[in-house]
Amino acid sequence: MSLTVKLLLVAALVLGIIIPFGYYLIGEKNKKRYKRALGANVLFYFGSFAIAAIMLFAGDPVQAADTAEKAAGMATGLGYIAAALSTGMSCVGGGVAVASAASAALGAISEDSSVLGKSLIFVGLAEGVCLYGLIISFMILGKL
Repeated sequence: MSLTVKLLLVAALVLGIIIPFGYYLIGEKNKKRYKRALGANVLFYFGSFAIAAIMLFAGDPVQAADTAEKAAGMATGLGYIAAALSTGMSCVGGGVAVASAASAALGAISEDSSVLGKSLIFVGLAEGVCLYGLIISFMILGKL
């Protein structure tokens, strides 16, 4: 499949998401119309996503040498994705944990200043989750 066809497919996917929601934003705002626009948005998104997946993955048969070369390239690409996901998701989780722990720590410190050390330990443990994800991503990148 040529690059032009793929770009047109991605453009159709984006328009399938934008148009129904834009339709809602133009008209009068009520709950029924919002639910209808949201339902159409979900339908268009998953429908165009399924069509895009079918069109992108259905292709010509590949020779054995090309398959081995693509498999090596695919493994490297998935390794980079795994490294990015381990860092990104651990940082998102760490951010949520720090937000909860730090706000609770500030509330506890405002009532009793002697709990400062204990509360800082919990905030530091939440930040450690991000570092663990970063270490795992370095380990993944080291294997590539």
